[in-house]
Amino acid sequence: MIKRLYFYGVTFFYFMTPKEILQKWVECFNRYDFDGLGELYAENCINHQTPNGITEGKANIKNMFKDEFEKFEMVCIVENIFEDGNVGMLEWKDPKGLRGCGFFWIENDKIVYQRGYWDKLSFMEQQAK
Repeated sequence: MIKRLYFYGVTFFYFMTPKEILQKWVECFNRYDFDGLGELYAENCINHQTPNGITEGKANIKNMFKDEFEKFEMVCIVENIFEDGNVGMLEWKDPKGLRGCGFFWIENDKIVYQRGYWDKLSFMEQQAK
């Protein structure tokens, strides 16, 4: 996801910011685009959703999203996106009132580590309605 910028006939390349990567992550998530999400992760990445545990590797994370999109209705509404150096922070809610946050460590335009915090009991109760 290196971006290209043309300025007076000269091409410049630059990495996306953590905020830009998280905005793309949210777009893919809300389209249920598990392939697009998978492309945002590094090969040896780790996704630690604290209620569910750790998923390691790009292919496993992609399959995790595929499985969850098939089972659950999920929407990510951004409340805030912050960045500090190579870390992006996403504060979110969904239309049913669930709230959570995620922290994304980015290296070379790829997510290398993600940690998510949300309430699994509330999520499961909402999905049952």
